[in-house]
Amino acid sequence: QVQLVESGGGLVQPGGSLRLSCAASGIILRQYSTTWYRQAPGKQREFVALISTEAYTNYADSVKGRFTISRNNAKNTVYLQMNSLKPDDTAVYYCNTPGAPWGQGTQVTVSS
Repeated sequence: QVQLVESGGGLVQPGGSLRLSCAASGIILRQYSTTWYRQAPGKQREFVALISTEAYTNYADSVKGRFTISRNNAKNTVYLQMNSLKPDDTAVYYCNTPGAPWGQGTQVTVSS
């Protein structure tokens, strides 16, 4: 059974950092592209970052230069390092890979 579990969210002040984790079971992440999405209250889910099987990365313009996506193949986990956080980054963050069910997400709140 494929399962993705997001963790690492929390409350952080503007300008702070967080590292989110996406741990997978039942699937080998390095064999698929993995994407981080986020959904803010009252808004649609939006693309944040992607890492391909070849470790090619792509980012939404709103996070480019501040967020970094990476993958640890030994731990079968994808990370999202988020720096210089802004209140607009407040959302529930989800990871996903083709064919996998959506996880519960992890809440990120950026507020002073």
